[in-house]
Amino acid sequence: MGTLHPWLAEMAGYAFGWCEVGGAVSTGGEGGKGVRQALALLGAEAAGSPARHGVPAAVAVELVHVFSLLHDDVMDGDAVRRRRPTVWRAYGTGPAVLAGDGLFALAVETLAHAGSPARGSRAVRLLSGALGDLVRGQADDLLFSSRPWAGEQQVRPAEYRAMVEGKTGALLGCAAATGATLAGAAPTAVAALDRAGRSLGVAFQLADDVLGLWGDPALTGKPVHNDLRERRKTYPVLAALRSATPAGRALRVLLEQDGDPAQAAELVEEAGGRAATLAEADRHLAAAHSALAEHPPAPGAVAGLTALAEFAVRRHR
Repeated sequence: MGTLHPWLAEMAGYAFGWCEVGGAVSTGGEGGKGVRQALALLGAEAAGSPARHGVPAAVAVELVHVFSLLHDDVMDGDAVRRRRPTVWRAYGTGPAVLAGDGLFALAVETLAHAGSPARGSRAVRLLSGALGDLVRGQADDLLFSSRPWAGEQQVRPAEYRAMVEGKTGALLGCAAATGATLAGAAPTAVAALDRAGRSLGVAFQLADDVLGLWGDPALTGKPVHNDLRERRKTYPVLAALRSATPAGRALRVLLEQDGDPAQAAELVEEAGGRAATLAEADRHLAAAHSALAEHPPAPGAVAGLTALAEFAVRRHR
């Protein structure tokens, strides 16, 4: 963070859980799951190189991830993240947006100076493409909020999957692909790792959707039923709304009346939304494994990639 303005660096440190408002060292902040950083290091190992060659990719992708969270929290109006006030609540909307911009600039700078000029340039192009997909996914997510729960304009599960691949999957794919690029992997292997990461990202988000409705707040750090309370169109709800069961019909009525979130969660499960989401997550996990099989990674990376994929999809089931 040394090149950031000190004020922006403080906000960035707060976002990462390293400090409190004012800059005092934090003793209770929580970090993220580390999936993106791990994918970048494993991407380098998949190319047959030491994991350290993927470190700049791990740093850059995590900077972009936190940049996106800062902006997402402003757009969504979320007041809490990881059991603390979000950056915009702690510092203000304008400062939070500016801190996110600073992290984005730092991410590009990190990759631009990583490895050889040719590899650094390719890595920046990968990041640029992923950012374009992320922004498109976020745009769709915002537009979904204004669409009805039922009728011709309702959000379809396939639309949601496409949105998630951009908003979540693109950055996971970029992490693995960029780590491999900095390690000198062939373009075909880089493309396979990108596809695997994107599929894993969709599976990861679907698992998060399940946790948002039925997870233990002590483990997830998020209020249970919050997605329903905020009227977010997540996959379990969309799948349940497509059900022709009595529970599916009752759910449509309840959501249109802005009914009790706990009752809605029960109806989603009864209508098959939870089972459908878990099955869809498993399909995307299988797609990630298939992409890796096209260009098998170096032996040392196989166990790590497999364990990471299983953790991301099956945690807290």
